[in-house]
Amino acid sequence: MNDNSSTSAHDDAVGLSNDQHSDARRRLLDLMNRLHNTGVQADIEIPMIAVIGNQSAGKSSLIESISGITLPRATGTCTRCPTECKLLRSSDPWVCKVVLRFTSDAKNQALGQPVTVEFGAPMTDKTLVEERIRRAQRAILNPSVAPRNFLLGDDIDVEKPELSFSTNCVQLEISGPTVADLSFCDLPGLIASTGSAGKPGDIKLIEHLVTSYISKSTCVILLTVTCETDFENQGAHHLAKVYDPEGKRTIGVLTKPDRIDTGEEEDWLQFIRNEREPLDNGWFCVKQPSSQDIKQGVTYELARERENEFFLATAPWCNLDPILQTHLRTPNLVERASSVLSDLISKRLPEIQNEIQSALQLTEQQIGALPKEPSTDPLNEIMDLLTNFCKDLTDHIDGTPDENGLVQEIRPKQEEFQQKIRRTAPDFKPYEQAKAAGRSSTLKCPDFLLNEPDGGEVEDQNLAPIYIDQVYQRAQKARSRELPDNYPFVVRSAYVSEITKQWGAPAKMLCDQTHKTLSVHIKRIVHDHFALFGQGTLEQRVHIIIQNHLQQCRETTDARIDHLLQLEARPYTLNNHYLADYKEKYLAYYKGSRFEDSNPGFMQKISEYLAGHGTPETVDKVMSGLTNMGLSSVSADQIPKLLGSDPMDPALHIMAEVRAYFHVAYKRFIDNVPLTIDFDLVLGAKDQMFKKLREGLGIMGPNGKKTCEDLTRESPHVAGRREELRKKRERLHAASHELLTIGL
Repeated sequence: MNDNSSTSAHDDAVGLSNDQHSDARRRLLDLMNRLHNTGVQADIEIPMIAVIGNQSAGKSSLIESISGITLPRATGTCTRCPTECKLLRSSDPWVCKVVLRFTSDAKNQALGQPVTVEFGAPMTDKTLVEERIRRAQRAILNPSVAPRNFLLGDDIDVEKPELSFSTNCVQLEISGPTVADLSFCDLPGLIASTGSAGKPGDIKLIEHLVTSYISKSTCVILLTVTCETDFENQGAHHLAKVYDPEGKRTIGVLTKPDRIDTGEEEDWLQFIRNEREPLDNGWFCVKQPSSQDIKQGVTYELARERENEFFLATAPWCNLDPILQTHLRTPNLVERASSVLSDLISKRLPEIQNEIQSALQLTEQQIGALPKEPSTDPLNEIMDLLTNFCKDLTDHIDGTPDENGLVQEIRPKQEEFQQKIRRTAPDFKPYEQAKAAGRSSTLKCPDFLLNEPDGGEVEDQNLAPIYIDQVYQRAQKARSRELPDNYPFVVRSAYVSEITKQWGAPAKMLCDQTHKTLSVHIKRIVHDHFALFGQGTLEQRVHIIIQNHLQQCRETTDARIDHLLQLEARPYTLNNHYLADYKEKYLAYYKGSRFEDSNPGFMQKISEYLAGHGTPETVDKVMSGLTNMGLSSVSADQIPKLLGSDPMDPALHIMAEVRAYFHVAYKRFIDNVPLTIDFDLVLGAKDQMFKKLREGLGIMGPNGKKTCEDLTRESPHVAGRREELRKKRERLHAASHELLTIGL
């Protein structure tokens, strides 16, 4: 079928593209046409029509009456996903493009960003549209199957689709000389139960889907009610009243009047008289072709003729007053829908004017953001590009006051690294393993850690505890020729080595995360500066040069981290005071915790004394006695150390020293690793960047002029984009002028 045969008299009779409207209404529709041509319909909420109702209420037939588009038919619930139609009047021949828009996953969970997939080539033959839509809907309901399988496969039947309903959408983008500038949508019918083929949540899903359309103030609601079912059992009108409580933009539509039970006609005539559930725009009654008529290929013209004959010859419809006769038949409904839609357009005009002005400003900015047209001096142009890029790169690496900046994005990863290293602290328990049963595995945080800037965490409960008798046994087994009460240093060193071995993975992960973050940021900067030059060649070559440079920086950084890990494998520090201070505190802490098990009352009095609570007379006497004995330097928290030796003292000293050294080493490490990564990888990324790019691109070589010409050659896309924006600006000015001429 050729293009001429696919546009018949049917097309010219389609309701809202019919030229029988008033001049004022035609001007509004023409204005919407120009606004659509500007390309801002994605940013401006354009009035549209949505059809709602219970399942099998004849919604799809109404859509066909308004638009002339043939939709798939089936018994039961035939519309299982939204079908949005975007119509655009064009001087070109009629064409229809089908697009799948995925806004949710296979579980109908919302995606972060919508995904659109073109479903086949554009069609110029209208007879192909219905089958293409049918296949598109099945692709929507089976998201785990590649859409092309439904497009190309001969057998597209699916016994049981993955989804019974979906929020994902089939979009029809239709343009042609007889097409109106409108948007409308066929939505799944509201259901009362899911049935055997349904799934839990379908009822709420469909209701939410319908609500997302009709809640917009620019949506004309065609409320479809079938006469073959009791009105109260059709819940769509309740939903319409929620979002249009005054009934100003709702049009009631009664369908299937030939199926009214004998004697119940008066109940439905009350709607036509607007006596029951009154609406500002009233109620209409239409008779669409039956399923048998559709199978026999009834034409649009014949369907309207049969509809007219039904209302002329069938009581009580034929006996209605002439004024009520205007509420019967599809053309009258279409006329009212067009009128209501035009009113909405008129009310939206002031807002559209403001949005057009904003679009004009944005267009000017977009034109200004395009690269200059190719220069007659490509070498200097390349040099300027590289200079500006290197400056921008340096600014980002040095740090920008932006919450999404490079440094700001790296910082949380550094803090996470710090937490991971802190959690490698050895979980020493100052009591025997046999006593572990029945008591809390977490020791009270020592007071001297509460003021630590890192929050005072001592242990991570995920680590295996190390009991004092295990430490003691390990120390005993390590002795060789040492004198009594002397234990090899290798015991402490072994514990330290076991700790620092856990630091490699977090350090390398931080380096990897920083490298990926840096690469993403730099790739974005490269795209901003070079994407529109040389048809993408310049961006690609710059990206490769920079990635090679970043890889070299990464390898240098990895080597330095390995060196830091080797240094930390053996205990060493000149921070003797810090180490001794923490060893003393941990020794008192472990001894106190151990002593408290067997002398809880004694330790409670010490704690109350130190906290300034309780009755301090007893402790005061002890402190006074110690002073009289010449031990005035002994503080209250050191009293437990004077209570005699503990056979586990060697283990306590090892535990205290290892735990104290951990404080020295981990704080050093959590500074050195991020500092190394920042210096060698992040800051290293900008080192000699201009020179590397200039040499890597070869613009100073013997073929430099030719290279620069190739790299600065403007792509057809950029040239087309520039021309498109200029024309868009002209159209926006024309649309703005048109709005002013109608009295705004």
